[in-house]
Amino acid sequence: MKVLLINNDGGGFADYIEVATGTTVAQLFEQRMADANATDYLIRVNRQPCPPDQTLEDGDRISITPTKIEGAKS
Repeated sequence: MKVLLINNDGGGFADYIEVATGTTVAQLFEQRMADANATDYLIRVNRQPCPPDQTLEDGDRISITPTKIEGAKS
């Protein structure tokens, strides 16, 4: 099935990607952001915060946004 992945990390990108039926948000994050810690990101599906075990559906829009922007003062 096809979903829109929007990655706002670094330079950012957006692209339609194919994922297997039954893929969860956590599985997609692990596949695409293997070296990153999910707790450092806000992950939304169709503009809504979601649990890691949420199963993706055809046409979903997934955005991955870092909670701390590199170089920003904390």
